[in-house]
Amino acid sequence: MSNPIKGGLVFWRDITPFPVPLKTPTSSSPTILVIGGGVTGLATAWVLLDKGYKVKIVAKEWASWGTKQRLTSQIAGALWEFPPAVCGQHTDAISLQHSKRWCIVAYHIWDAIAASEELREISGVRMKGADFFFPRPIEEDPQQMSKMLEILSAGIRGFRRDRNIIKERNIDEAYGAVDAYEHLAPIIDTDQAMKWLTKLVHLKGAKLISKTLYGDLFDQEACLRTEYGADVIINATGLAGTELAGDASCYPIRGGLIRVINDGSDFPKLDHALTMTADPVHDSNEIVFIVPRNDNILLIGGITEPYEDQLSLTLDSPIIKRMRSRCDAFLPRLRNAKLDKEYPLAQGLRPFRQRNVRVERELRRHDFWGEDGSDRDISRIVHSYGQGGAGWSLSFGCASDVLDLVEEALLDLVPRPMAIEVAQAKAPETYSLRREQRNGSQIMARL
Repeated sequence: MSNPIKGGLVFWRDITPFPVPLKTPTSSSPTILVIGGGVTGLATAWVLLDKGYKVKIVAKEWASWGTKQRLTSQIAGALWEFPPAVCGQHTDAISLQHSKRWCIVAYHIWDAIAASEELREISGVRMKGADFFFPRPIEEDPQQMSKMLEILSAGIRGFRRDRNIIKERNIDEAYGAVDAYEHLAPIIDTDQAMKWLTKLVHLKGAKLISKTLYGDLFDQEACLRTEYGADVIINATGLAGTELAGDASCYPIRGGLIRVINDGSDFPKLDHALTMTADPVHDSNEIVFIVPRNDNILLIGGITEPYEDQLSLTLDSPIIKRMRSRCDAFLPRLRNAKLDKEYPLAQGLRPFRQRNVRVERELRRHDFWGEDGSDRDISRIVHSYGQGGAGWSLSFGCASDVLDLVEEALLDLVPRPMAIEVAQAKAPETYSLRREQRNGSQIMARL
């Protein structure tokens, strides 16, 4: 069951959208227990099912529709972004090192899904222009310059750097945007996609179990494996990592998005995502984030409120009013936008960690021996949580690494912390980045 390409999955070769697993499990195939029913858990289950594993998914709740609170995975703006994202908090070296690789894996899989007319309709995934605006020339911002050069070299389609994009998108020049670039990016109707993913993994053979688990998984690992007949446990629970992984570094970042009608009746229909970092008036947690979904809904955002854990925002909350005013000033035609009466304000808690995104085997050791006298102290728990607001962007990349970690766990190999792998890869990447920066003026001359 080895992964053909270490660190990467290829659509149609390694996973397929057919309602049967790519590789049929046998009576001796290992059973994997996935805990978590969000996009991270479902994408991971899909990958495991197509590799021939038996899969059971336990979740406190599943995707839902209507006027009630929806899953965090459904609340997400779901605009694919190359890290660090405009509204992201993943800026440590470990997260950046891995996230750049994970997001490219996901990019190509979402792109392949969107390439099929039939899959586009049932999945809610489309490739659209994503425009990024900057308050000063990109060359004057070393971080943005480096990011742009990496995007150029990453195989992302449709890149175009052109200041004329500001006028083309009818951005108010008084707002302060002076530079811009765009590229094609997956934009995902999260309600439709979650419905599709849930149904797909079920048809491929996953058993869906509604149950809330409490306490540190490590302390109850043996009992859980016995109860569910599991050979490996995957923790993809988001904020529940505080309890289920014994990880005090987990914390929420509250976000909110206004939903307006984007059918062309009140203003020219917007078909590009538009984003810009915070203006000088507000802090870095308040940005312009305007994303057209695929169901005639336009999302207007965005905000990030670290450590706010209550879903208590309303349209009259000061931060939401500032968000709407900021986006109206940026794109004046939005002043005519009408609210989605059924679900005007989406809010959720993004699951972050104070440290890096964790895609890693459990490092703690059990203090017991097997009945045959052998040492059985190595845990078979694999973690995949802390993706924050980038769950859709990192989904299949994280799932690819989880697949490798599952195979290691089945062999009871000694687990390695993520930082070791980053340290090994740091030197060549640093050299490559410095080389790109030295050649930057030549690349810019061609744009």
